[in-house]
Amino acid sequence: MSPEPATVTVTVRTEGVGLTGDLALPDDATGVVLFAHGTGSSRLSPRNQAVAAHLNQAGLGTLLLDLLTAAEDLQDARSGEHRFDVDLLGRRLTGAADWLAERTTHLPVGLFGASTGAAAALMTAAERPEIVRAVVSRGGRPDLAEKWLPGVRAPVLLLVGEHDDSVLELNRLAAEALTAPAELLVIPKATHLFPEPGALEQVAEEAARWFAGMAAE
Repeated sequence: MSPEPATVTVTVRTEGVGLTGDLALPDDATGVVLFAHGTGSSRLSPRNQAVAAHLNQAGLGTLLLDLLTAAEDLQDARSGEHRFDVDLLGRRLTGAADWLAERTTHLPVGLFGASTGAAAALMTAAERPEIVRAVVSRGGRPDLAEKWLPGVRAPVLLLVGEHDDSVLELNRLAAEALTAPAELLVIPKATHLFPEPGALEQVAEEAARWFAGMAAE
């Protein structure tokens, strides 16, 4: 288990804006994972922070990034106009993947997406097959990235709660549409946000397993 790395706040410039992120790189990192948050969430999401901490302990670097600026986030809280704009979120995430790859050239890059952030992650994976080596979706909406699914080349892990019925069906359909290696894993007794005891811990463990695979390639 790696010691907890220091977290550095960074500004990622892409698509004409500066996006705020928290970057943590263990000294012995074997890979780095870029997080894309879901509807109405941010890099301060306690769920994604918990997953990131687990990945850090497993020797993986993490970059938790806000895909909206502070002004856009306030606007979105009132109108909801940006949270389902997968084209916008995906373009920014792709720019962030480029930024991260340039600064961690010795490390494979993975993507972790939650809710609508999972759709952005799948878009980026399709747009940057030479960069993205693995994708994990937590309670994701891969249906919003339907047109990009055939272009994804990286292995994809779809994590869904057993009682998240509508999202589970959307993920089943996405797993069938993906041509890349894909695994749909249902977390027993869990709902959409995985608040049940042990559910989020299982998400973190499965994500670490998936990203360890990319590091071993």
